[in-house]
Amino acid sequence: MKIHEYQGKEIFRQFGVAVPEGYPAFSIDKAVDAYRRLPGNLAVVKAQIQAGGRGKGGGIKLVKNEVEVRNTARNMLGMQLVTHQTGSEGKQVERLLIEAGVEIARELYAGIVLDRAAGEYVFMVSTEGGVEIEKIARETPDKIIKEWINPGLGLRPYQARKLAYALGLQGAQVKTATQIFMALWKVFTAKDCSLIEINPLVVTKGDLIIALDAKINFDDNGLFRHPEIEELRDISEEDPTEAEANKFSLNYIKLDGNVGCMVNGAGLAMATMDIIKLNGGEPANFLDVGGVANAKTVANGFRLILSDPNVKSVLVNIFGGIVRCDRVAEGIITALSEIDIKVPVIIRLEGTNAVEAVKLLKRSPLEFNVATSLQDGAVKAVSAAGGGVK
Repeated sequence: MKIHEYQGKEIFRQFGVAVPEGYPAFSIDKAVDAYRRLPGNLAVVKAQIQAGGRGKGGGIKLVKNEVEVRNTARNMLGMQLVTHQTGSEGKQVERLLIEAGVEIARELYAGIVLDRAAGEYVFMVSTEGGVEIEKIARETPDKIIKEWINPGLGLRPYQARKLAYALGLQGAQVKTATQIFMALWKVFTAKDCSLIEINPLVVTKGDLIIALDAKINFDDNGLFRHPEIEELRDISEEDPTEAEANKFSLNYIKLDGNVGCMVNGAGLAMATMDIIKLNGGEPANFLDVGGVANAKTVANGFRLILSDPNVKSVLVNIFGGIVRCDRVAEGIITALSEIDIKVPVIIRLEGTNAVEAVKLLKRSPLEFNVATSLQDGAVKAVSAAGGGVK
């Protein structure tokens, strides 16, 4: 789950990370009201969408008076902001952050993410703040300094100081940066984050260190512990189908192919997508229905898959470990009796009571194509979809 910059900065404030004074605005008049509350005349109007590259797309503007604030807010609110992360369709701007201007001396980068290969967290900093971190990693990876964090020990103060020195900070700046880095780690662990980024983290001409940006992603698996975070969710920023799947506790991600996939288990879902590609096809989605593939779950899953007009066939691949395949088959039959499905459905069931499940499917008045193996199912699904995406 992602949140907006202004929401992330409010969390930073709670943990002692310095951020500029600023207020969200959902209308032109509220933007002007927010500007009036700021110290000084220089301010920044920032479009609030959950994507990077806003400045290049025209989503961040300096203003010096109320007239400029009003005109800028009028132009931004409702605009379709296109950045390198939104794709060509862009994102509609529905809210703004009106923030006090800062005189910048240096722009830095700081971020925390999980390094799955190492099984540890990694704290990254760079002197190249204000630039796309992906570009830095690709073109000048040596400019990204990393400290790996043992989950059991957490970020140690000496590691935070090491990162501060790596940024070329001196004197009191080192102490301040160390405090900020330790506070960011507290945010990361206390809120079950999956990513924190500040780009840029700035040193001001007054020798202060301030988070000029705030990007926070949360681990969905930890949200049950944080109802206060769940309340910050902006559904308009999410893919409508993925948001609908979330209501049914289904893990769904839309892809660009034409073979719909319904699978129980994330690992099996990945393997299913791989074998579709190996047979010349392209998966249309990732859909993990979890361990309870009953009639209701299956029906909701099919509705999600079929909401994508690109889907030309559906491969159902269920492994019955705890769940019984015959009950899954009954669920499929019940679900598809209630849904008008016009694309071929290929079903592969393996595991507990798989033989009984196949008999149920074959006795059903519905036309199912039962696969004898995962390879057989993939071949049939790709063929039914027209041989894959050309």
